Amino acid sequence: MKNYYCVLGIDKDASPHTIKRAFREKAKRLHPDIVGESAGEKMLELLTAYQVLSDVNRRYEYDKLYTQKVGFDYRSFLKKHAIDPYAQAKLVFFDLFCDAEETALEQWHSCGGVQFHLEDYLERGDWLDCIFVLAEELEKRRRYYEAFILLLTLIKEERRKPYFKHFTEDIELFIKELVRRKLSSTVDRKTYLDCLNSLIHAGFSAHDEARWLLMMAETYISLKDIPAARSVLNEALLRYPGISGADRLKKKLEKKFEGNL
Repeated sequence: MKNYYCVLGIDKDASPHTIKRAFREKAKRLHPDIVGESAGEKMLELLTAYQVLSDVNRRYEYDKLYTQKVGFDYRSFLKKHAIDPYAQAKLVFFDLFCDAEETALEQWHSCGGVQFHLEDYLERGDWLDCIFVLAEELEKRRRYYEAFILLLTLIKEERRKPYFKHFTEDIELFIKELVRRKLSSTVDRKTYLDCLNSLIHAGFSAHDEARWLLMMAETYISLKDIPAARSVLNEALLRYPGISGADRLKKKLEKKFEGNL
């Protein structure tokens, strides 16, 4: 994990005023016209550093994790408390942000994976940062369904109370690409339908919802459930009448219907 003090270019004993000033100065230099395509990634890193170090409690936890006193092994301390879910959640967080991603994933799975409710044991900011990075690591390892579940949780929480704010769009793009290109190859069709249906109720645009309904229609056709395919296609057209691909699906359904006569 990046050293947040280095990201902001400040000393470890920097005052709140210094932290805020450093953030503002660096943020000004990260305009897309100056930095280019990497602006979003760099700004997210800068914003994360600021959010952690500007909060007294989060800064304390960060310092305890990464600037520990000599002779104190925080990780070993957490591992000794194997039956304490709070300690295990912090262990996942610790390993995930200390370049031990594989160990963090193993620990997370041993605690129940997507059924391990990290939000019950971590502060909100740490929880959201944790599940986003977990989703990234799961996606790298082709564990697309688990990544999807975490990203959907993240998006719903972001809708309820914004945290990532400027970078919510990047998270949305992440889950859209996951669903469009990767998820269907690793889950059964019913699970895929459930995932698409859950997105329809997650506060996305009418166009996005219509697109997912078309994908549901395609899946129902592959299952030879023509009535269900026709129903979700009609629903897609109600949400976004001009959605591309609808005419092709209509013709496909007509052929399937004729073939079943």
